[in-house]
Amino acid sequence: MGTFSRLTDIINANINSLLDKAENPEKMIRLIIQEMEETLVEVRTSAAKQIAEKKTLTRQLRAQTDKAAQWQEKAELAINKGRDDLARQALLAKQQCQPVITDIEAQLLQVEELLESIQTDSNRLQEKLNEAKQRQEACVKRQQTAEVRLKVRETVKFEQIDDAILRFEKFQQKVDGLEAQVEAYDLTEAKTLESQFQALEAEESIEQELQAMKKNVVNA
Repeated sequence: MGTFSRLTDIINANINSLLDKAENPEKMIRLIIQEMEETLVEVRTSAAKQIAEKKTLTRQLRAQTDKAAQWQEKAELAINKGRDDLARQALLAKQQCQPVITDIEAQLLQVEELLESIQTDSNRLQEKLNEAKQRQEACVKRQQTAEVRLKVRETVKFEQIDDAILRFEKFQQKVDGLEAQVEAYDLTEAKTLESQFQALEAEESIEQELQAMKKNVVNA
């Protein structure tokens, strides 16, 4: 059994509501689209038949109208020739065409109204079909996204990533320690060098003072 039973059901259908209630929305949207496309084909087939019928009726109407016009011309010709008897027969034949013309015109009106109705329904059905295809496209994208996320989770071991990050942090801490040792060594070396120069300066000061004392002793 199809999702819809009549064209009106499709046109008035709330696709979102149908999908929300469906156990398998993806399958449901496929069925909806399939039934809509099949119904649209039927509608177009019906429209084609009605268009063909309209052409046939139009052709018949033209033939009857031409026939009535011909009888009118014959009646006028008979009157001009003084043949009132023939004119009467021609007018009678013309009158007999009128019911046929009236009937064809009524049929044409019905066909045109039906074609207009089919056109309206076809447009609304196409809109519903477009809506359903948009929902299907959205479902496909959601499914693809979910599949990608699932594949990522299946292939990527987040525990391994966390472990790698932890090991990198430990390595970074080790490098920081080595750099700190180098900086400490540089700092210590710098102080030692400075103290050596201070010692040299102190020795020079003492030597100058010693020489000055020797001069004083000699001079005394």
